[in-house]
Amino acid sequence: MKALVVYYSFEGDSKFIGDAIASELKADVLELELQKEVKSKDYMKTYLGEKQVLMKTEPLLKPYDIKPQDYDVLIIGTPVWSGTYAPAIRTFFRLEEIKDKKIGLFYCFTVKAGRVSRRMKNRLKGNVFIGDIGFKDPLKGDKDLALKRVKRWAEGIKEYLTDK
Repeated sequence: MKALVVYYSFEGDSKFIGDAIASELKADVLELELQKEVKSKDYMKTYLGEKQVLMKTEPLLKPYDIKPQDYDVLIIGTPVWSGTYAPAIRTFFRLEEIKDKKIGLFYCFTVKAGRVSRRMKNRLKGNVFIGDIGFKDPLKGDKDLALKRVKRWAEGIKEYLTDK
């Protein structure tokens, strides 16, 4: 069975975790990138991010040539913005028909995870959920601990990568 780790990362936390998960699972990676990325790291970034979430915007993604439909297992990751997944993930969900897959979820947050896992599961009905995990500021905190948690979580996911 083939696995794909898909994530959007704004400040690098989701990239750090997503790449670590992909390494553990020997999975392919699809890093979603916006055509126009806001790089500000101050109040304006927070304001624009919250506005995009509240307005349910779907920003344009840079083209990618990986086809998620070709994979059996998808691991999808996002930063938590205003208690939900990032708008880039919303665009991905609209562009890709994700059905009859085994889905793992991960998310990175600063204050609290909110309802991101529940919201992603609601959006991805018609799939089998095989796990979810959250990380609080993995790049600012104990990176080694975060990587140990990734390794432990990935061990539980590996059973879904074998042909049964």
